[in-house]
Amino acid sequence: MFSKTQIIAVKSELGAGTRGSSLGFDALRIASLHQEPSFFENRPIESVETENRHLFQPTIFQTAKRLNGIVNMYDRISAKLNQQYSKSQLPIIISGDHSNAGGTIAGIKKSFPHKRLGVVWVDAHADLHSPFTSPSGNVHGMPLATAIAEDNVESQNNEPEAEAIKFWNKMKGATQRVLPSDLFFVGVRDTETPEDNLMAKYDMPNVTTAQLREMGATAVAEKALNHLGDCDLIYVSFDVDSLDPSISIGTGTPVPHGLTEEEAQSLLLRLVEDDRLCCFETTEINPLLDDKGNAMAEAAFRVIKPVIEKIEKKVKA
Repeated sequence: MFSKTQIIAVKSELGAGTRGSSLGFDALRIASLHQEPSFFENRPIESVETENRHLFQPTIFQTAKRLNGIVNMYDRISAKLNQQYSKSQLPIIISGDHSNAGGTIAGIKKSFPHKRLGVVWVDAHADLHSPFTSPSGNVHGMPLATAIAEDNVESQNNEPEAEAIKFWNKMKGATQRVLPSDLFFVGVRDTETPEDNLMAKYDMPNVTTAQLREMGATAVAEKALNHLGDCDLIYVSFDVDSLDPSISIGTGTPVPHGLTEEEAQSLLLRLVEDDRLCCFETTEINPLLDDKGNAMAEAAFRVIKPVIEKIEKKVKA
């Protein structure tokens, strides 16, 4: 299905509540200098133009901040993926904040409209909020709600602005991109009631850190892949806040009781072996919040370097 891989840098951080994740890709490149200096030099990088200028403008919508810029990012990311898929290239995305993942999913579905897409979401958060439910209005907590086209009005606690709803509906698209049953969470441990209600309503599986340690990371990957057995394509999204803050707090929303580097790496290595893999994404590295220099980026690079190499090897095989 794919003849090569393509690394794509998406430096948008419009969806985050704190500044700095737009620097995540550069922090990762700096981290590589200590481990394999030629890693990024030997791999072509494509970038997606950002709308980060909105960071310096007044926030128009309180229930979905900077949505007027993020809606454009969805279109640009989707178009970039469509371009790569037309060349039989498998995208490896290094992203600023997790709102960009909604654009990734939109791009996959645009390119493969008749394929059933499964998502493995390795994250401390479920990211199932909408403008109707979000306590913060930060859109990095909303990408999966756009993917499953879910407003969750049953748990509504906000009154979104009319124009925000217009942008939100555009981001959701004309058809549902992912079935709620085709989401699989690993490491989620920080949710709000509206998200809990959705996860219970659709019986969305979440393997906690404690459960992963009991089962083993490879067994969890197998469980995820089996759960998504009816899917034609699989997208894996790795938010570095799935890692424990003892590694580093260099991410927008660190949460205790996360994965170790070894656990995350073992999980991802097994997931990307699957022949249905169509995209791998790493997100939410924020060096401005790092309490240990560039430790989060260094840890993330240690985790994803062999994962990217395994994807490349599989594609070339």
